[in-house]
Order: sequence, then C-alpha cells, then structure tokens
Amino acid sequence: MASVDSSQAEAARFAASLIESGMTIGLGSGSTAELFVRRLAERIHDENLRIVGVSTSVSTSELASSLGITLAELDDVAELDLDIDGADEVDPQFQMIKGRGGKLLREKIVAAAARQRMIVVTEAKRVDRLGRHFPVPVEVSSFGISHTERALQALGAQTSIRTDADGSIVVTDGGNRIVDCRFVSIDDPLNLDIQLHRVPGVLETGIFVGLCDILIVGKRNDVVRIDNPASKPPIAFHVKRS
Repeated sequence: MASVDSSQAEAARFAASLIESGMTIGLGSGSTAELFVRRLAERIHDENLRIVGVSTSVSTSELASSLGITLAELDDVAELDLDIDGADEVDPQFQMIKGRGGKLLREKIVAAAARQRMIVVTEAKRVDRLGRHFPVPVEVSSFGISHTERALQALGAQTSIRTDADGSIVVTDGGNRIVDCRFVSIDDPLNLDIQLHRVPGVLETGIFVGLCDILIVGKRNDVVRIDNPASKPPIAFHVKRS
C-alpha cells in the first residue's frame, strides 16, 4: 500500500480498538480504511472476535477476505452496527467530501445502512469549508457522459472526467464513470448535493452530509475522538488499547 504517516496509522489503530465482538460493520475504502482493516484482522485473530464485515469496494473485499475477515453482502444483513471509513475533507459541521478513490456510490449506500458512522482522518483532512483542497467527485452513467458533464458545468463547476495514469477513463466498481467538479466556493454543501442530483445521468456525489457520527482524528502525537452533537447518542464503546 502507499506510504502513510504515523498519525494516519495511529488513528486507524485507535478506530480498530473500538470494535467489539458481535458487531456487523461496514468496511470503507482507501488507505486509511486499509490500515483499519489490517488492524481489525489482527484483533480478530488474536482475540477471537466475531465480526462480520460489509465491504464498500472490490479492493476492500479482496483485502478483507485475504486476511480472514468474514464478509456478507449488504442485502444479507438487516442493519450495520457501525460503518468505518476515511474522508478527503471534513468541515466543522461534520460534512465531508469523499470519493477520491472512486468508491463513493457504494460508500454512501453502506454508510446510510449503518446505525453509526465513524470517519477516520488526519488533522490535515479537516477544513473550514469543503472544496478547499479537492474537487467534488460525481459518479455518472457512461451513457451520454458529455451531456451530463455540460449540465454539471452549467451549475458552475470546472469539470474533468477522471482518468488513470495511462490516460484511460476510470471505471468504478459499478461500471460507471467519475466527473470531478471543482467549485469556486461551496457555501451550502447540502444544497449543492441536491442540485447535482437533479442532473440526469448523475448517480451519486461525493458530498456526504449527515453521515458522520463519530470523527477520529489522528494528530502528530495524539488521537482524538469527536462525537457529532447532531447525531443520535453514540455507541458506548469499551476501548481496548493495544
């Protein structure tokens, strides 16, 4: 996996320490989620935990399976106890931009199915306003993509269809495409999300509102848990430090 800093690794390790036996949890995608999955697998093996994971991507499924984590399909479980994922940006209202790894559609579906959502980030991912560092990824149908892109531009976005390093167009796990949309300013993330969803061809956006109940922040010499006051009462985790 790509190199990570110590604060990212410690934040993922702390998040894994909160998981309790018997939980059904959503497993996110990206570098932080990968660190979490690896540490969770260690705990499962060392402590004989009973954990069922529901993956947000093919890559996470492959990793979790290789590490011996029991997986289930989302439609085979009634509810998730907890979803754990990373984020590209998080603002003071716990609103987020996600999807730099291209898994936003499945990530949002899994997050919405969970009783509680835990987001694990480093301090660098916290911003005063969304869009400071990253564009908003928008997952779209491949059919009529040029028309969809022009409609997104009409909303004020500077757009680019996401490509790989070799120039080939990125295809998501669902067989869709991603249009990255950069806005001069995102003053109202929820309203922007609504406007983007009104564009024919848009399947999902990387604006995540109301989907962060617990924020785990890795700092230089510390890990901090911040509960979203707007969320329902958080799970009373019994922290297992290691």
